[in-house]
Amino acid sequence: MTEQEIHVDVAICGAGPVGLALAALMARRGVAPGRIALVDAKALGQAISDPRSIALSWGSRMLLEDVGAWPLPCTPIHQIHVSRRGHLGRSLMDRAEHKVEALGYVARYGEVVDALARACERAGVQVLRPVRVTALDERRDGVVLELDDGRKLHAQAAVQAEGGVFGEQADRTQRRDYAQTAVIARISASQPIAHRAFERFTDEGPLALLPQDGPDGHRYALVWCVHPERAQQLLDLGEPAFLRQLGEAFGERLGTFTGASERAAFPLGLNADPRFSARTVAIGNAAQTLHPVAGQGLNLGLRDAAVLARLLARGIDREGGIADALSRFAEERARDRGAIIRTTDALARVFANTGPLQAVFGLALAALDTVKPARMLLAELMMFGRR
Repeated sequence: MTEQEIHVDVAICGAGPVGLALAALMARRGVAPGRIALVDAKALGQAISDPRSIALSWGSRMLLEDVGAWPLPCTPIHQIHVSRRGHLGRSLMDRAEHKVEALGYVARYGEVVDALARACERAGVQVLRPVRVTALDERRDGVVLELDDGRKLHAQAAVQAEGGVFGEQADRTQRRDYAQTAVIARISASQPIAHRAFERFTDEGPLALLPQDGPDGHRYALVWCVHPERAQQLLDLGEPAFLRQLGEAFGERLGTFTGASERAAFPLGLNADPRFSARTVAIGNAAQTLHPVAGQGLNLGLRDAAVLARLLARGIDREGGIADALSRFAEERARDRGAIIRTTDALARVFANTGPLQAVFGLALAALDTVKPARMLLAELMMFGRR
């Protein structure tokens, strides 16, 4: 072995929240940190400065607590208000009904990365960054990753944990273009309701407002899904005109919208690929990129990490244990992945259409508010996944 060669058991490509969580969980499950390597193209400071807002479920909080990455700066969600624009019917989910401290949390992406990176550092996991994987050679007895700094990383298995947005992943076995673009920003309102999140379904797609407090007071993380041409129009508007259009789409539950940060946009679609091999597997956004409705993408990826960490920790020292762990991972994750993919796909497609069925969906929301078992089931799916 030379200085240009690194030998580990598990190489994790991507040191975002899901890759970091996998490494921290493996160390927590007893895998020696020297047997794990994380590879990421971004410097840590670049990742920590990422201002995007992400939703963490109650189950994700429990996972972060397990590796010492909690508490972190975030805003708890106590209630979730779901409604359909232009139709009767709404549903309100409340933390008290589920006997939890919060239904979920809103955090900045960079804060989650920072907390998990510190957990990995305390565990002694080696992180190679900023460096890119330029080639991956899968062999009978392992994998060899070529890095752009000239080094080679030898491992028993490689985990792809580096995702992307829709349009960058065109070779998936399950793919759907929703013909929607998400416009994101931070918004202030004249009558904010503390700790209440909103999911508002419109003719173009869902509009979510997630409470995210900060030094500047009560704010909301906006995810507004519209047709691509409308998205560009919204990006081009001045702030007052943008806030007026947002108010027309959302309504007056928060009074009037009084301010907006710089806006950004990204295309929306479904990319899912459950394929794996004896030496490679994908988790998180690398395995499934979802529509942001219900905010389940990262939470599903963290559950991927939790299951894979458990299986790898059990199999890493057994003959054939790595290949068996990857096979079992695919089997164990099929149910949860399938349920979340089907749910988010249906919500994205069904509610973003006009027609007589929309009145029926409004009634369905009203029924959801009165039928406690159905409401409990949906909330538990969002908090913990399909178990």
